[in-house]
Amino acid sequence: MSSPIRILCAGAGHMGRSHALAYHRLPGFEICGIVTRSPESRAALNQELGGGYPEFADFYEAVKITKPDAVSISTYPDTHADFAEAAFDAGCHVFIEKPLAEKVVEAERIVAKARATNRKLVIGYILRHHPNWIKFIEVAQTLGKPLVMRMNLNQQSFGANWKTHKNLMSSISPVVDCGVHYVDVMCQMTRSKPVRVSGIGARLSNELPEGKINYGALQVTFEDGSVGWYEAGWGPMMSEVAFFVKDVVGPKGCVSIVADKAASEGQSSNVDAHTQTQALRLHHSELDTEGNFAKKDETLRLDDEPDHDGLCFREQEFFLKAIQENMDLSDHMDDAVASMRIVEAADESFRTGKTVDL
Repeated sequence: MSSPIRILCAGAGHMGRSHALAYHRLPGFEICGIVTRSPESRAALNQELGGGYPEFADFYEAVKITKPDAVSISTYPDTHADFAEAAFDAGCHVFIEKPLAEKVVEAERIVAKARATNRKLVIGYILRHHPNWIKFIEVAQTLGKPLVMRMNLNQQSFGANWKTHKNLMSSISPVVDCGVHYVDVMCQMTRSKPVRVSGIGARLSNELPEGKINYGALQVTFEDGSVGWYEAGWGPMMSEVAFFVKDVVGPKGCVSIVADKAASEGQSSNVDAHTQTQALRLHHSELDTEGNFAKKDETLRLDDEPDHDGLCFREQEFFLKAIQENMDLSDHMDDAVASMRIVEAADESFRTGKTVDL
């Protein structure tokens, strides 16, 4: 039996905590250290994991001292590129939370370094590991072309979540941070080249620095005629009524995620609600000779509904498999850069007031 992969965990927020729990529980990994800027957060995570893991305040020092086989980066996006490159230079495999970086040019640097060092790079696209989202994509691909894809994730954040969101927005907008997930889903549904992007945005809080926005939306057009819309807003002013829309329309009908629990009042700030898919509703557009619908709508009940920690566990199983089986992750890395290119174009469109051709 091979030795466990010694992994250094950077970051102890929502995602960092969930990933660390997965490494702690997976026999193929062995945590060799926890690194965060906050002594309180790393101590709390260490205690939750049972204690005993070395703690560090400086990422580079932690890499030098622990000499890990792999590094998990769940810090703010403005650190991703430098941390990842340092990890690759140290001979480590890297798991990195989405978005891959702040800018496409940085994302391309990270991918190039992974290839140059022949190390594995897995990006935290959590929806790719959710069986029901996989089914959602599969059903959407049966609806014909073009597709109309409507998705959003608004979060009525307050307290600690609002503080976290404000910290995030010092470097990145909501439509960029969360948007990579959903434009990645759109790209999987269409399997077509994105060609044009438009974006809008608004600053809805005086607590944000000038020039920073906490609401954004994008529209993307694909080569096959498909179009996608994505919306994201963070803050105490956001609506709970329309925070969760996941709906795809094609010539043959439409499929929608019906997540009644996620859509209930007070759930938009709950990270578990963001991936919930209690059922899919499939509508058929076919009409009979009298002009009425030939088929009734179908409700597809999906039993395998992992929670947030469970999804992160599946992500880390994939990371472990990629390392152990020397998987080719070329498409995985290229897809991550492609989704970043779309959301970055949306941000540029908002700033310039012009549609961006890709």
